[in-house]
Amino acid sequence: MSYLQFVLRNRRFLAFGVLMTMASSFGQTYFVALFGADIRAEFGLGHGSFGFIYSIATVVSAGCLIWVGRLIDEMPLRRYAVFVCTGLIAATFALAFAQTIVFLFLALFALRLTGQGLMTHTAITGMVRGFSATRGKAVSIANLGMPLAEGTFPIMAVAITATLGWRHSWILFGVGLSVLLVPTVLWLLRDDGRTAPNATPAAPLPEPAGRRWTRGDVLRDPRFYLVLPAVLAPSFIITGMFFHQVHLADSKGWSLTLLATAFIGFSAAHSLTGLATGPAIDRFGATRLMPYVLLPLGCGLLLLTLSGHPAIAFGYMIAAGIGAGIASTTVAAMWAEVYGLAHLGAIRALTTSLGVLSSALSPVLFGWMIDLGVSMDRLALMNLAYVLLAAALVPLAFRRAVAARPV
Repeated sequence: MSYLQFVLRNRRFLAFGVLMTMASSFGQTYFVALFGADIRAEFGLGHGSFGFIYSIATVVSAGCLIWVGRLIDEMPLRRYAVFVCTGLIAATFALAFAQTIVFLFLALFALRLTGQGLMTHTAITGMVRGFSATRGKAVSIANLGMPLAEGTFPIMAVAITATLGWRHSWILFGVGLSVLLVPTVLWLLRDDGRTAPNATPAAPLPEPAGRRWTRGDVLRDPRFYLVLPAVLAPSFIITGMFFHQVHLADSKGWSLTLLATAFIGFSAAHSLTGLATGPAIDRFGATRLMPYVLLPLGCGLLLLTLSGHPAIAFGYMIAAGIGAGIASTTVAAMWAEVYGLAHLGAIRALTTSLGVLSSALSPVLFGWMIDLGVSMDRLALMNLAYVLLAAALVPLAFRRAVAARPV
């Protein structure tokens, strides 16, 4: 089945996935950071203190995601999606009306939990559970929401903030989400049999080894810990490097305009690679692709160490975009292939929370290393060593025969 036929046949369900990943941007770091200067000025915070509050809110949200995310296994997808969307809407209003540091922390926590965490978790879990033989295509299409938002939302946010101010901008975001998001989700998932908990997808594949893996079983499985470093590497490395991109530009002698332009290459590579990876997953399987998902990111890090030529900025960003596109699609399908669908929500809630946690730790860790005098070239080499080690562990995970514990 071609991409066009697949999209036309499942257009409403796929549109739900794209919409949810787009809306997750309201809780993503790149979007919230656009308002950082205004928020710091409003509350009298420095860069360090605001970063500390934001990091703690992210860490706490990662912990809560493990519990809230598993509810998708027990609720119809339609009801769960509305629950998550309502939480995101409440979080936008909370940030708009926050008057104290405590309420600012709570608003950021809610944005990180519902936006970055649960919106993406709901979209991808829905796609993985709703499709089987075409699971790769579904995940790759749903993931398009993120680069689409990255290319449009910042421009929108800057223009609205310049006109209304940051508080009124977030009020407008909340009103817009209330009017558009929830009704659209209800319509897109109307009368769709895949919205029931543990609904059987079309042309279902057998459960791995005939067993139903729980989250506890996964935590006792050595394969999980062998593949986990590779799963966490993209979010850990890309978030940390992007957070310190101004310092990277200074160290390489690049202008911020050059680096911002290179982001177009990242977004395009992310989108196109994600679409190309979907059919490969459907043909070969996600577990066969996993040993290779980190290679593009490794190439990008290697490029950073070679030269300060402006072309390196584009090569690095495009390689990182390719790596992000492959990883985001492959990892989502891999969990279903290895551990099945019965408790997929709980398993993905665990792995998503660990990803959120890693994205909160790397900016702080990289910042400490920079303060200690570690150059960006050396930091890139250290990350490259991590990538190579993580990639080497993946084949061991899938060659190892580990008995599952039946429920």
